[in-house]
Amino acid sequence: MYEYLDEQMLQWGAKLRDDLKVDSEAAKRLATAISHEISQLPEEIRFRIMNATPVGLRERIDELVAFQSWMDFAFRFRDCPEVVRAQVITQNYVCFVYLGDAWFKVLRKELGSESAVAKCCKYLTDNPVRAFRNAMAHDNWRYNADYSGLQYWAKKGSDPDEPIIEWEVSQQDLNFWQSLAQCTAYASFLSLDHQ
Repeated sequence: MYEYLDEQMLQWGAKLRDDLKVDSEAAKRLATAISHEISQLPEEIRFRIMNATPVGLRERIDELVAFQSWMDFAFRFRDCPEVVRAQVITQNYVCFVYLGDAWFKVLRKELGSESAVAKCCKYLTDNPVRAFRNAMAHDNWRYNADYSGLQYWAKKGSDPDEPIIEWEVSQQDLNFWQSLAQCTAYASFLSLDHQ
């Protein structure tokens, strides 16, 4: 069931091991590892996760399915700058704002810190991804001059008096962040939906 996601994440195996400290076996089959960890949770924790926000699991899955349909549609028009820009905005919003606040923070809280799920969620909710999420939510980002990545501005911490600073993410790293967000979301949603 998770083979396609596992295969997509294989290219990021070294980053999963080195940056997230995911064990080698989980890094080879990340979606399967996430699904296994979710399926092993006690029923009361799965219930808390599914009911942590007013939007239900089925509605969130429907949004991800619609999002994937949009991504597939937009990919056919990759030579059209307007569609590519709309795709960038949609993908970053869904991966980091929508999923970050409503899903990754919940999973991170409910799973043990040594689990692959928690490591993925920690990575997706800490800096520099956290700062990117904030920049997306507050419209403080732009393309690099050569379109090789994005520049963004956000606070490093949560102090209201702290100034915003400039950050940069390469397209390669952004692709990793997006792939990790999508894999973590799909695998966890589907695992909870099938129980």
